[in-house]
Amino acid sequence: MKLRTLLFGAIGFALFLGFWHWQTYGNAIGDLPGPWLTARGLGEIAVQGILWENIVASVFRVAWGFSLAAGIGIPLGLALGWYPSLRAVFNPLVQALRPISPIAWLPFAVILFGGYPMSSDLSAIFLLFMSAFFPIVTASTSAAASLDPRYIRSASNFGVGGIAFFRRVMLPATLPQILTGLRLALGIAWVVVVAAEMLGVESGLGYQVMDSRNALRMDYVAAAMVVIALIGLLLDMGMARIEAAALARRGMSRR
Repeated sequence: MKLRTLLFGAIGFALFLGFWHWQTYGNAIGDLPGPWLTARGLGEIAVQGILWENIVASVFRVAWGFSLAAGIGIPLGLALGWYPSLRAVFNPLVQALRPISPIAWLPFAVILFGGYPMSSDLSAIFLLFMSAFFPIVTASTSAAASLDPRYIRSASNFGVGGIAFFRRVMLPATLPQILTGLRLALGIAWVVVVAAEMLGVESGLGYQVMDSRNALRMDYVAAAMVVIALIGLLLDMGMARIEAAALARRGMSRR
């Protein structure tokens, strides 16, 4: 089944590359570049070292923003899901703030962490935190609020309560749903880091896109987009494997 899935995925990529080549055949660097020009541009910026520096910068910001969001969002979400009174007070606020685009927080990030253009990583990390925080809180709240009553009764029968209940019962039981939220949040954070870097940070893959566009090197732009897509795919695949492993430990599986 895994080989069949890989084969179908390869077919999809081959069809996309064929369509891309057909639509851009004969284009120059200043036009929409085809696969060959993009690959050549990717090799050039890789040899120059620019690409690796920008990859490290983007991944660094995502790692910090996402980690902070998970570290705060998971405990908060579990608490909101477990205590109805807390959920009644704070969940409407969370759901009201959740639809706000993370990029809309940019003016506040500038005020809090420095002038425009963004002079440090803190502004970008703040935007990434805001982008990942709400999906994580929402998933954790839903997981805790829908906890199987059998787990609660079993824990009560064995005298497991307090912190031990959260650590030994609630967290393992809610982990698959929390991981789904983390996977969604990581994807959002990866999208937002590119947008944030395009708006002011002078490093990262988003900055690579804007700088290449200003230099009229559309092959470099397309190369950066390919790298963004590949890293996003790798991140999603990694989270999917972690999620599948967590489900397997509970005797569950995805189709």
